[in-house]
Amino acid sequence: MTDQQDRATGLIWDERYLAHDTGAGHPERADRLTAIREALSAAGVIERCQPLAPREATDAEILAVHSHEYLDRLRTTCASGAPRIDCVDSAICPQSYEVARFSAGGALAAVDAVMAGTVPNAFCAVRPPGHHCERDVSMGFCLLANVAIAARHLRDRYKIERVAIIDWDVHHGNGTQHLFEEDPSVYFCSLHGHPSYVYPGTGFPNERGTGAGKETTLNIPFYPGATDSDYRRAFDESVLPAMDQYKPQFVLISAGFDAHQRDPLAPIDLETASYGWMTQAVADIARRHAGGRLVSVLEGGYDLQALGESVALHVKELLAAANGVAAKMQE
Repeated sequence: MTDQQDRATGLIWDERYLAHDTGAGHPERADRLTAIREALSAAGVIERCQPLAPREATDAEILAVHSHEYLDRLRTTCASGAPRIDCVDSAICPQSYEVARFSAGGALAAVDAVMAGTVPNAFCAVRPPGHHCERDVSMGFCLLANVAIAARHLRDRYKIERVAIIDWDVHHGNGTQHLFEEDPSVYFCSLHGHPSYVYPGTGFPNERGTGAGKETTLNIPFYPGATDSDYRRAFDESVLPAMDQYKPQFVLISAGFDAHQRDPLAPIDLETASYGWMTQAVADIARRHAGGRLVSVLEGGYDLQALGESVALHVKELLAAANGVAAKMQE
């Protein structure tokens, strides 16, 4: 195996993400990224990844999905020293505006690296997360819609016609869905806790997109106590057939790890190993339809041990997939 192959997966991780201070007792805390870095190091995978530097998302890139009013309000509210924006969950500090721009920019830098052929795939250990953020309001710890901004960037800069977003965070990605529910160029597929029991109360199966985007939204909710076998069945019966029909040219993962059985925020019972086979399955979708092009962006995951173990396995599988792509390119 060549050195190029062994360093094939890109990794976004930056000290600046730790400066987003959510206060004592908040589940979305800087310790999450520290735990991820320690777990990647302990698993022997961090040195096998290709470090990628995040950049600050530009106004134009952010405004492709968010309103001017919201971006201005986010800036001024953070600068004011207010402890939160829009809801009690979305804690902020004076540094949060800049950090959020680098969080979205981390996903953009990873997309750029994959599109340039620098790496076949990448994982972005960024915060704050993004999939709950709507066009003009913050929700659920999320300040900017990181994955949505990356998806729009793929269309606007690279003219990608079909982007798939697979969101396996235990909480439904309401922001991502609403931003693209009328847009057939982005297929949003979400596996999450049932909205009757789990925040934010959206993501019923009958939410399938509207207008031109009809049938490019797929919601798969799970009742409390769902296990690995339930997710495997959903992949086999719903996710894989949908993706094979859509044939995405680039795949994005909203990678939340809070469906783990040890996570405190939702009643789903996945195992660490679940994130291994799900990564394999999504990477295979990317291999079949998108030349392996895949970027995974951190969302939730709040038990530090479960988060670290699950991310380490996730990145191991991304490395295996990336090495296969690199090897095929050298044939």
